[in-house]
Amino acid sequence: MAFIKGVDRNQKSMFPEYIDDYIKEDNIVRVIDEYVEILDFKAMGFTKTQENRSGAPGYHPSTLMKLYLYGYLNGVRSSRKLENEANRNIEVIWLLGKLKPDFKTIADFRKENRNNLKKVFKEFSLFCKNLGLYGEQLIAVDGTKIKANNSKRNNYNQKKINRQIKYIDEKTQEYLKALDENDSKEENQVKYSAEELKEKIEFLKKKREAYENLEKELKESGETEISTVDPDSRLMENKKNGLEMGYNLQVAVDEKNKLIVDFDITQNPSDQGNLNSMSLKAKKVFGKDEKDELETLADKGFYQAEDLMKCEENNTITYVSKQIYSNSTNDRDFYTDKFKYDKEKDVYICPANQELKRIKNRKKDVERIKYKNYDACAKCEYKERCTTAQKGRVISRSKNQDFLDKVDARTQENMDKYLQRQIIVEHPFGTIKRTMNAGYYLCRGMESVVGETSLILLAYNFKRVLNILGIDKFREKIAELRATSSLKFVNNSYAA
Repeated sequence: MAFIKGVDRNQKSMFPEYIDDYIKEDNIVRVIDEYVEILDFKAMGFTKTQENRSGAPGYHPSTLMKLYLYGYLNGVRSSRKLENEANRNIEVIWLLGKLKPDFKTIADFRKENRNNLKKVFKEFSLFCKNLGLYGEQLIAVDGTKIKANNSKRNNYNQKKINRQIKYIDEKTQEYLKALDENDSKEENQVKYSAEELKEKIEFLKKKREAYENLEKELKESGETEISTVDPDSRLMENKKNGLEMGYNLQVAVDEKNKLIVDFDITQNPSDQGNLNSMSLKAKKVFGKDEKDELETLADKGFYQAEDLMKCEENNTITYVSKQIYSNSTNDRDFYTDKFKYDKEKDVYICPANQELKRIKNRKKDVERIKYKNYDACAKCEYKERCTTAQKGRVISRSKNQDFLDKVDARTQENMDKYLQRQIIVEHPFGTIKRTMNAGYYLCRGMESVVGETSLILLAYNFKRVLNILGIDKFREKIAELRATSSLKFVNNSYAA
């Protein structure tokens, strides 16, 4: 059987006369081109939007925005790789009209407009709202760690600084001792010459000064850690990679089409305290008042009484999985949730059916109320399974536990709704990190990271809308907006 053979490279051939002939009508680059063209970059504050400004002519922001959106949609984020795409990729050549910006111009656009990129993301969110793609009734909130453009080696806390200074002092003493002993040794017995030892001691002296400056900077900042490369990144635990430098990306995802409504970047590895703020961000996008009702789903990482109470005050109905705390023996039969609270008696009933009574506290306002019964624990046959404490088990109860019980009961009664959480909010994270190659940041510093995140999430939402509407319908909606100029709402939209 004969193989399929290619064309002779030396044979003349007729290519299409127009670049446009290479790009089919259902190609995604046509949608990118048409959408970006209707954005008002001047109103959003982008740089270099005036055509007759002084200096050498530059690229219009729309040109570089198209390149970035195309790149992030296809997992190409590096400015150097985007430069290559502009020179070799026929889709990008068509999209940019044969323009070939260099990597520095591409990188500078992202750097100079890092604060404005979030406005582009928000404009697209509002575009989705106008198309009715948000259900505006139920959202899921979650956080994920994104690796920073930084290394653990460049991150320091007081313990690490002390360890390094101690090592430097020990090595310095070692070299000083060797310097003293060199005089009494034969030349062939000396490991380092006197000159080499003096150089090493001087080097260690400079290193010690650098660590002392870091220590001073750390104390003045009031922080627990400091980084020399990306000062805004923090050491965070990643479930797969262990401890690494990163940022905590918080997103609110609408239930209807799994579209991201809004996001936030935090330096806190914990998700606690973000549920109310993310719910309010979603309400703002939906055009709701703070007191309008919105249902929110979240996992146990968001289980915090104060934050949940704020949600309740703002009429945000929360469904959150409660924290279950283990005991010191890790015996599941004696976890905290196995101790039942009797509200009438104000006691806890333990698995052995003994009553743990409230410990009196002189302070009027305490965060947690404690319960114990050491007499019963001393005689209990299950004591070794229940606790490692010599006297016996102590159960603590939050002062807001009655409210938390209300949230727990609501979540249990609506478990079918709560189980949608993973389906709604985990999908974007998987797509972003795997399909879009965005499990790490290229930029450094909080403002730049927010700008880069805006591009990542804009690309995700753009791809979702393409899948939901299809290319023809998407282009039709853009054409309608262009005809009515109804997308020129930057000045009337919410603040960035």
